Amino acid sequence: MLVSMSAVLLLGLLIWFLLRIRYLRWAEFLLCTVFGFLLAKTAAEPLVQSALDGVGGFLGQLRF
Repeated sequence: MLVSMSAVLLLGLLIWFLLRIRYLRWAEFLLCTVFGFLLAKTAAEPLVQSALDGVGGFLGQLRF
C-alpha cells in the first residue's frame, strides 16, 4: 500500500499540535502508532532506520 507524504505530514502536524496544546490522552497512542506505520511506508524509511540504528548504537556504548 502506497501512502503519500501528505498523509504523513498531516499526521505529524496533528501530533505536534496536540503536543503544543498539551491535550494528549488516548489519542496520543493512536496517532503516534498510525504516524509510525505511515512513515515506514514512505521514502523516508531508510533515513529514519539509520537514525534509530545510530541512536541505538550510541546508547549501547554508554557505560554507567
